[in-house]
Amino acid sequence: RESDAAVGLTLALPEWEAVDGGEEMLEALRAPDEDPIFEATGGDDYVGVQSYSRNRVGPSGPLGPPDGAEVTLMGYEFRPEALEAAVRRAHAATGLPVLVTENGVAVADDARRIEFVRRALEGVLRCIDDGIPVEGYTYWSALDNFEWALGYGPTFGLIAVDRSTQERTVKPSAEWLGAVARSNSL
Repeated sequence: RESDAAVGLTLALPEWEAVDGGEEMLEALRAPDEDPIFEATGGDDYVGVQSYSRNRVGPSGPLGPPDGAEVTLMGYEFRPEALEAAVRRAHAATGLPVLVTENGVAVADDARRIEFVRRALEGVLRCIDDGIPVEGYTYWSALDNFEWALGYGPTFGLIAVDRSTQERTVKPSAEWLGAVARSNSL
């Protein structure tokens, strides 16, 4: 049955950085995961991007965050600029409009969440200014959730959840992002 619904697929897409001659290794790691997905988007209306951080790669393989870098509760480098790199890569690889289907950060300090999202959205605006069609942005996650093998520890949510009472508490980051959405402006 025919529909006017937009169709696309989404890819978890970090920013990639080759360090100290790691370009060949970077491609060896990136290509098998990303290239088949990008190729599968032929005929789609958009490509979705999920992005949280950066993968650094040296000649011998993956490297962790740089020494002294701030890390999140997931152990990821605090790197909001990764979203801009992911949007640019997805668009360059497919020529399609981009929909940010997931972006966020697990931190204990909600002020850091606001900083992360502000900087990530600034990158999205730079993409738009450069003519990349970005169709939308979805923050992950509305609620502090169960994070796969790490359980309830990493707090991504804009809304805190007390697991013993199920009480929800709206965080300042939710108020901030709501104001951004209402004003359609940073």
